[in-house]
Amino acid sequence: MEEGVRRWVVDISKWDNDFSFALSLLPSHEHSSVSRFVKIEDRKRALISRMLQYALVHHVLNIPFHEIIIKRTLEGKPFLDCDQFGLRFPNFNFNVSHHGDYVAIASEPVCLVGLDIVSYAVPHGETIMEFIQFFSSYFSTLEWDNIVNAGPSDHVLIEFYRYWSLKEAYVKAIGSGLTEGLNRVEFSHTSWTNISAKVDGKIMTDWRFWLFELGERHCVSIARGHPMSAAMNYRTTLKKVDFTEDEYYQGLHLPSVDFVKLDVEQLISLLQKAFHCKHA
Repeated sequence: MEEGVRRWVVDISKWDNDFSFALSLLPSHEHSSVSRFVKIEDRKRALISRMLQYALVHHVLNIPFHEIIIKRTLEGKPFLDCDQFGLRFPNFNFNVSHHGDYVAIASEPVCLVGLDIVSYAVPHGETIMEFIQFFSSYFSTLEWDNIVNAGPSDHVLIEFYRYWSLKEAYVKAIGSGLTEGLNRVEFSHTSWTNISAKVDGKIMTDWRFWLFELGERHCVSIARGHPMSAAMNYRTTLKKVDFTEDEYYQGLHLPSVDFVKLDVEQLISLLQKAFHCKHA
């Protein structure tokens, strides 16, 4: 079961060539989801995100490249349409994120998985306090106190982004696409380890959370939770949502593996190998 837990991340900050060739490795119907972006940096993030999805699915599940079908819910959550393959994992699912210099993907064999990267970008044209004040309604009283009392303004900004990343990872795990009511979800931690969460004051015992520093001024959060928590449109895409307590406990407490760092050239190589497997 541990083979279904994957964490891959790509640093795109120094990538400046092979864009057209990399795009050609994706199925043609994915091209518009990349080219619709105006800024080249946004196109790069979208391209690497989709490359990661196809590469990871092929690598973990051994599905022939040309038979991989990735769809998205109305809320934009990607999912694998693969009923015909009889996968050995009861509920394989994945999530992607990109921000700043990094694009990442995470997968789980049983639990829902949510992933969110944030860059600790300093706002322009306004102070840090003015910037974060707009988001105050998304945080509990305890979280907001921790943010605004974190110390110097840059510490306040980093504290804000860390809490925000965790909340986004949770939203992305359940596939709701909504941030309304996030003040009801309150995160606690010990120096950003032993992270736990409550909803309306009740501990979320069916969930686990992690936060890691990623390179310079970035962090990434992982949420792992029960499929029964999935939003309806996403739940219908899952292979299985009902687990016994023992089955779910096993999935919830699988080791959280480290992120494998890939450069763009390595990712291209993985996709090339997957692509040529269809001719085997």
